[in-house]
Amino acid sequence: MAGTLYLCATPIGNLEDMTFRCVRILKEVDLIAAEDTRNSIRLLNHFEIKTPMTSYHEYNKIEKGRKLMEKLREGTDIALITDAGTPGISDPGEELVRMCREEGIPVTAVPGAAACVTALTISGLPTRRFAFEAFLPTEKKERQQILEELKQETRTIVLYEAPHRLVKTLRLLLETLGDRQVRVCRELTKKHETVYENTLSGAVSYYEEQEPKGECVLVIAGKSREEIRREEQMQWEEMTLEEHMEKYLSEGMDRKEAMKQVAKDRGIGKREVYRALLQ
Repeated sequence: MAGTLYLCATPIGNLEDMTFRCVRILKEVDLIAAEDTRNSIRLLNHFEIKTPMTSYHEYNKIEKGRKLMEKLREGTDIALITDAGTPGISDPGEELVRMCREEGIPVTAVPGAAACVTALTISGLPTRRFAFEAFLPTEKKERQQILEELKQETRTIVLYEAPHRLVKTLRLLLETLGDRQVRVCRELTKKHETVYENTLSGAVSYYEEQEPKGECVLVIAGKSREEIRREEQMQWEEMTLEEHMEKYLSEGMDRKEAMKQVAKDRGIGKREVYRALLQ
């Protein structure tokens, strides 16, 4: 029988957040695959875990992934851990999970800390709907594409960022999204945990003066539906009625439906649209 891949969440700062189940699983499995063995050995030593460990990270995920799959096929139980938090979120763990799913190898999660959820829940911003983007892409064109997509995002947005890139990212967000509410969460679960509340412009000014330290999670307010409606109304007002009608006709609407939609967009009656088009 094939072994099982365990996705084991580890603390994001406070060692007391390690679960009893996670300690037990890490002791019982045959092998632990860690993002950084030098970092993880301190965690294992603290909990007196003697299980053998191997590295599995972004730069060896293809070659090492094949080797881990071979072991799983042979019946080896493997625990996957990241430097901090839940593996598979913004790390190469998702690739190993995909490979296991394709071959029918069992995968199970040992839940625990996740920086994105921790920051979201203490932010004070809406939590029912949120969009998690992890780290923005480093490649300029791809990064701008993601930012453009986020412009109309009505859900709360959660991003990760390193301290040395924080100010640059805050500026980009301000330029693209406008001056929205933001929470900059740092040192989560640690002694010096902070949640800085401000607008994006205020956060830029603050961190230009105060050098940020520690990994950051940004929680940003989504675009309000009222703001979207105002922008749409301005868009319609810049069009003539004929241009507005042509927009929907070119999208395949029949004339009656297009007239109805134009009236709804502009907040006027269908008869008014009909008379104006006749003239």
